[in-house]
Amino acid sequence: MTNFSCIAKRITSFLMLFLSCSPFITAQVKSRTIVYPRGSFDADWISCPDVNLKSYGVFHMRKVFELTSRPKQFVVHVSGDQRYRLFANGTPVCFGPARGDLRNWNYETIDIAPHLKTGKNVLAVQLWNMGSGAPAAQLTYQTGFILQGNSNAEQMVNTNNSWRIIENKGYFPEPFPPSRLASYIVGSCDSVVFKNYPFGWQNINYDDKSWLSPVSETKPRYYTEKRSLIPRSIPMMEEKIEPITGIVRILGTDTSAILNSFNKNGSITIPANTKATILFDRKTLTTAYPEITFSKGSNGKVKITYAESLFNSENLKGNRNEIKNKTIKGYYDVFLPDGGTAHTFRPLWTRTFRYIQFDITTGSEPMVIDKMQSVFTAYPFKEHAFFTSNDSTLHEIWDVSWRTARLCANETYMDCPYYEQLQYVGDTRIQALISLYVSGDDRLMRNAIEQFHQSQIPDGLTMDAYPAGGGKFIPPFSLFWIAMLHDFYWYRDDEKFIEKYLIPMEAILKWFEYRLDNNSGMLGKTGYWNFVDWSFSPKGIPSGGLEGNSSILSLQYVYALEQAAEIFAHAKQQQKADYYHNLGQKIKRAVYARCYDINNRLLADSPERKAFSQHANIWSIITDCIPFKEQEATMERIMNDSTLTATSLYYRFYYTKAMKKAGLGSLYLSSLRPWKQILDLGFSTFPETLAPNVRSDCHAWSAGPCYDFLATVCGIEPGTPGFATVRISPNLGNLKAVSGELPHPLGPIKVSYKKIKDSSYSAHIELPANLNGIFISKGQKVILTGGKQEITFKYE
Repeated sequence: MTNFSCIAKRITSFLMLFLSCSPFITAQVKSRTIVYPRGSFDADWISCPDVNLKSYGVFHMRKVFELTSRPKQFVVHVSGDQRYRLFANGTPVCFGPARGDLRNWNYETIDIAPHLKTGKNVLAVQLWNMGSGAPAAQLTYQTGFILQGNSNAEQMVNTNNSWRIIENKGYFPEPFPPSRLASYIVGSCDSVVFKNYPFGWQNINYDDKSWLSPVSETKPRYYTEKRSLIPRSIPMMEEKIEPITGIVRILGTDTSAILNSFNKNGSITIPANTKATILFDRKTLTTAYPEITFSKGSNGKVKITYAESLFNSENLKGNRNEIKNKTIKGYYDVFLPDGGTAHTFRPLWTRTFRYIQFDITTGSEPMVIDKMQSVFTAYPFKEHAFFTSNDSTLHEIWDVSWRTARLCANETYMDCPYYEQLQYVGDTRIQALISLYVSGDDRLMRNAIEQFHQSQIPDGLTMDAYPAGGGKFIPPFSLFWIAMLHDFYWYRDDEKFIEKYLIPMEAILKWFEYRLDNNSGMLGKTGYWNFVDWSFSPKGIPSGGLEGNSSILSLQYVYALEQAAEIFAHAKQQQKADYYHNLGQKIKRAVYARCYDINNRLLADSPERKAFSQHANIWSIITDCIPFKEQEATMERIMNDSTLTATSLYYRFYYTKAMKKAGLGSLYLSSLRPWKQILDLGFSTFPETLAPNVRSDCHAWSAGPCYDFLATVCGIEPGTPGFATVRISPNLGNLKAVSGELPHPLGPIKVSYKKIKDSSYSAHIELPANLNGIFISKGQKVILTGGKQEITFKYE
């Protein structure tokens, strides 16, 4: 299906080129005309001569130009490989490109007019390639930069041999030994020798006469050769200055002098011939660019180590707030001061840390840290939802959940910000729903759906994570891509967006259909990594996951078949809808016949009926594999049978879905004990698993309460596809007062519930003017209309 998509894209591009005498498409954006290049840019991809363009390197580029008057608009389209940072007259104005692949290489469009002036101006670029130490999520062709003026007025700045370029000989990669932290794949850190640094390179009056003329790449012969440029579809990342505060340990120098100076003016002086260690605790995790401004310190060295938590002598983390007898372990940057004044170190890529430690060695000259701050960065989600109740613990869970979700979203969704920064389908499905509920912003969700489609191989499977190199596959994650598409179908009214994925969706369904076991009627051996949940050993694979006939995988396929059938029916492809619905019914019957254990009254993980898990029985409820009349009793056994393989924080998302479907949503709040235990251990974000020595302290699939406090407790969900109507069915547990609000495309949906007496509650509901729906509680149904309404209802 990917090949067909690529061919279609090529044909469309070539037709547009032939049918227009202009190489540009115009579009109105905020009442200004933006011209998007068709197919390819007129400007050149440029890079540094006489260097290996596949290897590590940091480069600076400049273009000086004259303007007779200050322009009202000066729009440029810009991209780089691997990464760039653009300055206009010394001011940083753009950073990118947003991560993609070579067939879909993003460029940014920016109006730099506010930063220009009459007379001499300069555009300056920092460009870098991490070479073999690049992050796993960073794809690349070779080092290069391109900038295209939007119209004839801006063509003077197009990249060509009139630009100037130099390699920054002060930068070296600081490789991180994998033995120190498992699965660390976010790229090398930075080592900077400042005596070799070209200070002021981005400013107008810098002398670049000794710099080189760049070399240009050969123009591609075909549209998809090398990199195919596409407009960025997501906004620029948020950047916000945060102070670095919270000194909790000082070693090797006068503690009181450091504290007095730092508390007075934010500066720190390390005497000559000293080895000092200063540890900071931010109290909460962040993703940021540290910016350290320093003076003097010639022949000295500064090592900056970043960590989510500290470790004791047994290499255990324990309570994240405790520092006694603990040390830091993590990735680090290094820089060597040159003795100059007010120079600044800023890493090339974002760092993740709660704890940050400075190990400073001085020579014959003292070193002064004049100022230290960090620039928080993440996808610019805004918190347009809220949740409050009479239980203050839930407020803390909400805040920590949202922080977790935010730190795991940048130019893509990420599983975790510290170790991998990869956009996995299984994680992203949950993250996208959190985004819709809390922010209402669906752009990163759209981007993720498209990027997973871009990862599809010809026989149908999507990669498990994308953008990423290596070609790894988790077949169940391809099924969750269909779930993401189904979520979008329910929450957004955009048939054209859904329509383009109908063929890719069917390719996934066919991939699994070809692997059905003719004897059992269940999924047979599929190959690849059939990860379900870290609860299973080894490698998260349940019984039947390797050899075939897994009830969990078979029922997840049924789940996808039913969702796809619903989408096909909506697209007026009823024959396909019927076919996939009937196929799902057939597989369900096979799973029940072969895996249901009448003695335990539970579904086994495989036909051998030796292994039983919460997971298999969750899917038995969600897919109606077991009769509806048995689902409540089955859910009670799931919650109370300690012999079952239990779900991790990740699979609690599906645990809650099963609980609600079985009519036990009122017990949701009692299922939050794991999150409360995590808070007791001092976490400021929710981790990958429940294990106290868990690898990742921040993992977005654990942020589900942000979604469920609104969707389950407040009970706000779409009533019909496209969120055309709303269905409100609260699950209040023992709460006496609850309020919530979430953004809907038509306006905010607001609810509040208050216990009156015994089992009676009052509800205040406010819907956007053009939104209708239904309120349901314990069999009571009330029609809802736009505006405010009061309801009294029973809740037992």
